[in-house]
Amino acid sequence: MLILTRKKGQSFFIDENIKITVYDIGNDTARIAIDAPMDVKILREELVEAAESNEEAAHQKEMKISDIKKVFMTSNKKNK
Repeated sequence: MLILTRKKGQSFFIDENIKITVYDIGNDTARIAIDAPMDVKILREELVEAAESNEEAAHQKEMKISDIKKVFMTSNKKNK
């Protein structure tokens, strides 16, 4: 991990085509401006974590279509 110290208005580059600028600094936050090509995916960490968590939950709950049909067929028979 690289740790940099920058002041408001200062920038740094990732490769030659991604520019990161400290836009503003508050009490507990820093606003960061990212200038990158449109094909570069930029996601906040909490969104990546949520997507991973959702993906894990989806895989844990996978059922075959035939199993789902059995559940519905059984419940329909009970309701009649």
